[in-house]
Amino acid sequence: MNPEKDFAPLTPNIVRALNDKLYEKRKVAALEIEKLVREFVAQNNTVQIKHVIQTLSQEFALSQHPHSRKGGLIGLAACSIALGKDSGLYLKELIEPVLTCFNDADSRLRYYACEALYNIVKVARGAVLPHFNVLFDGLSKLAADPDPNVKSGSELLDRLLKDIVTESNKFDLVGFIPLLRERIYSNNQYARQFIISWILVLESVPDINLLDYLPEILDGLFQILGDNGKEIRKMCEVVLGEFLKEIKKNPSSVKFAEMANILVIHCQTTGEYDLIQLTAMCWMREFIQLAGRVMLPYSSGILTAVLPCLAYDDRKKSIKEVANVCNQSLMKLVTPEDDEPDEPKPVVQKQAEAKPEDSSAKQEGTASGGPDGSCDSSFGGSIGVFSPAGTERAPVTLHLDGIVQVLNCHLSDMAIGMMTRIAVLKWLYHLYIKTPRKMFRHTDSLFPILLQTLSDESDEVILKDLEVLAEIASSPAGQTDDAGPPDGPDLRVGHSELQVPTPGRASLLSTPGAKGLECSPSTPTMNSYFYKFMINLLKRFSSERKLLEVRGAFIIRQLCLLLNAENIFHSMADILLREEDLKFASTMVHTLNTILLTSTELFQLRNQLKDLRTPESRNLFCCLYRSWCHNPVTTVSLCFLTQNYRHAYDLIQKFGDLEVTVDFLTEVDKLVQLIECPIFTYLRLQLLDVKNNPYLIKALYGLLMLLPQSSAFQLLSHRLQCVPNPELLQTEDGLKAAPRSQNADSLSIDYAELLQHFERVQKKHLEVRHQRSGRGDHLDRRVVL
Repeated sequence: MNPEKDFAPLTPNIVRALNDKLYEKRKVAALEIEKLVREFVAQNNTVQIKHVIQTLSQEFALSQHPHSRKGGLIGLAACSIALGKDSGLYLKELIEPVLTCFNDADSRLRYYACEALYNIVKVARGAVLPHFNVLFDGLSKLAADPDPNVKSGSELLDRLLKDIVTESNKFDLVGFIPLLRERIYSNNQYARQFIISWILVLESVPDINLLDYLPEILDGLFQILGDNGKEIRKMCEVVLGEFLKEIKKNPSSVKFAEMANILVIHCQTTGEYDLIQLTAMCWMREFIQLAGRVMLPYSSGILTAVLPCLAYDDRKKSIKEVANVCNQSLMKLVTPEDDEPDEPKPVVQKQAEAKPEDSSAKQEGTASGGPDGSCDSSFGGSIGVFSPAGTERAPVTLHLDGIVQVLNCHLSDMAIGMMTRIAVLKWLYHLYIKTPRKMFRHTDSLFPILLQTLSDESDEVILKDLEVLAEIASSPAGQTDDAGPPDGPDLRVGHSELQVPTPGRASLLSTPGAKGLECSPSTPTMNSYFYKFMINLLKRFSSERKLLEVRGAFIIRQLCLLLNAENIFHSMADILLREEDLKFASTMVHTLNTILLTSTELFQLRNQLKDLRTPESRNLFCCLYRSWCHNPVTTVSLCFLTQNYRHAYDLIQKFGDLEVTVDFLTEVDKLVQLIECPIFTYLRLQLLDVKNNPYLIKALYGLLMLLPQSSAFQLLSHRLQCVPNPELLQTEDGLKAAPRSQNADSLSIDYAELLQHFERVQKKHLEVRHQRSGRGDHLDRRVVL
């Protein structure tokens, strides 16, 4: 500093003492400055006051010499003390040079700056509030200062400033929020602690409504909640808890929609501490329950966050339980009113009508990840994942595009947990029940994955999957006017767009020579997706034989409970009639026949077939018969079930022309075992009426003659030995009774034509076996007699 320079009104002694390295001498100079400024205040000499402050600021506090800077700081504090209540008029000039010194490399100087600012603020009190942002900015930096003395000094100043804010009703919260939002993302442990302490103070002031600005700082609070310091995490948890209490008290003033995005992000946070995810999930639970339908536009994002948590194990039991409540609460928000109006629409308009929803829901679709709607939930730290929900009072429209994308992605992910897959299927079922018309827009994209889910390892998942598929197949909203080709579906095609028969049109069995056959079931028809389902289910069984072997019967039996058993058997018989893979057709017919004869779910259908008294039951028999011809033994068992004993005998007579294999004899063996089961109790009792059931006995003897000397042979032989002598059973009424045909009510059936059909099918099977044998891949085991 130039000693010859004029620093008036500061005397040379004052200037010399301010530049001294000793604190005591600088303190003496400060007292002189205080005395000088008091005189100027008494004289109301503002010009000289400003000149003193400017000199101390420019020539000392901002000097290159460290001792000069220290002198300038104590001098500015002395000015503030001298000014008293008038210091508010000069606060900008007093504060700015002191704050500049906060960045000084010398820790002692930073401490003196902190001390000087403390004295300035203590005198000015509420007058410093217009300068609060710069003070807060400076303090936030000192809070992370490595020097303990500086940090201690900053804490004293911090407490003073908090007292001033608490006492005042003139705090500019609007102006402060941008700075708070910026500083809240600091990674420094002490800076975070400083921020949290200030939020707690502001939240406690009755005149400050920080809840209105919670969307601005909520993301930063959740970031701090993941801090490594236990004390900071605890403080942040307290702050969030206070905010949540306030939200519950005043839900009408809460900006739920603006914070939904933030919660979605942090509900997916995984790491060393589960506190972030658990807290965010608890907030989400409260938001859904308090805000209700306001949260619906964010459903896809919420589901992206919630669904994976449902598969957590006991180590994350708390998160799992809260996530389950979120899931259930969100599901309840979807009501039938969210569906489209039930108005008939021309088919040609379907594509055009789908476009508005596609465009309006495009942003929502990205909630499940990137622009392609994938399940990757890498939000990249950005909060603007969803479009704003608008005003909370506006009617909320449910767009399903994003929701269905999320559900589809989670169901497609084979690594996802069982409980999550079940929850996804429950959601799909719920949406098909509540909003069927909207959901059927997405059925074509969901159908393949729903069919694939039938191969899941869990029976519970398969049951829920079948419920969804059954609802798709039976919902009136799934009825379309698309008609398939006249000659039915081609099961060999690989594309997923399947042709569907027009409801009520002629059956797939309308082939030349199909006399007296109508293939529409007697029960009400299913919708257009029912045939798609049956066709694709059989295709899946064909391509995945293990599924048919392990789960085939289970799947079909459950479908018979969920849908109409007659429709299922009728449609599958239709489809199998045109199946070109004859080996699969034979296996599938055997499976269906076993289910028909043994499952309790098919009790009513069996009773319908036992007595062919109605045209509907006779048509069903004929439909099943033509497909059952793929397997000779199952055809006989069907005749036994329907009491067509004469035709059964005629069929067994034809067995002499068939190629008898071990597999064939095994099936005959199983049929004999089945005859001894409760299902065929009525058949065994009919053996008492020898005179009226001669062909039943002949058919059973025919089976006996086919069998080698085995346990089944002995079983059937013993049964036939129990057949009584007809002459011993004759009664007077019996002698007068007219002979009864095999089934008087089934005389309208052309059994000759059915027998010819059986011969044609078996001839085709024989040709296929010979072709395989010629290629060297014939696997049937011949019986060497």
